[in-house]
Amino acid sequence: MLKNLLFTAFLFTSSMLIAQKDFEKSLDSIQTLDDVNIFFKKNKTVKGKVIVFNEEKHKTRMAEDILKMSIGSKKYFKDAPQKTYYKVIEKNEIPYYRVSCVYLDGNKKSIKDINILRNQVIAKYQDGYMFKDLAKQFSMDNSAKQGGDLGWFTTGDLHPEFEKPIVEGTHSTGEIFKIDIPDIKAYYVVLITQNKRLIKESKVLKVTEPRR
Repeated sequence: MLKNLLFTAFLFTSSMLIAQKDFEKSLDSIQTLDDVNIFFKKNKTVKGKVIVFNEEKHKTRMAEDILKMSIGSKKYFKDAPQKTYYKVIEKNEIPYYRVSCVYLDGNKKSIKDINILRNQVIAKYQDGYMFKDLAKQFSMDNSAKQGGDLGWFTTGDLHPEFEKPIVEGTHSTGEIFKIDIPDIKAYYVVLITQNKRLIKESKVLKVTEPRR
């Protein structure tokens, strides 16, 4: 009886190891984002997705470890309740920008009043007021709570008419200027707070091994 149980346990363990090796082998075959799509079409019961790790936005120990990994390498973290692999598909250095702004809503104020307020903000900043205090006082959106800070962003994250003078312009750190987007009645005072930076990003396939 004991011998049969041991043999059954051996077979079960062996089948588990073979299944695990087959799963890891299928992950090894993934080299591009197109391969990822094909993988999920073939393995519809597998849970996973592609996520982006950014060295500036993600400061966890796990993110730091993943950002150090080379393209094609994979690893799993033992403390996860289910074995979850992370495989690096792409690594890039992306230009990012950082500004703070005061947003004024053209649906709530006239253009005349908006321009008066914007000139006040610029004059106060040039007189030595902290921009974050001005944003908290004047800005009409949620960024006011962060003192107008929009965090690091790259092309495509924000409205294109907002991004254009920042990405394509010649403004330098500490410079303050206006941006108008009449189509959506959005009007801004913008402060460049950081120089453009190339920030490392890794596109990673996160996939959980199916339970057997």
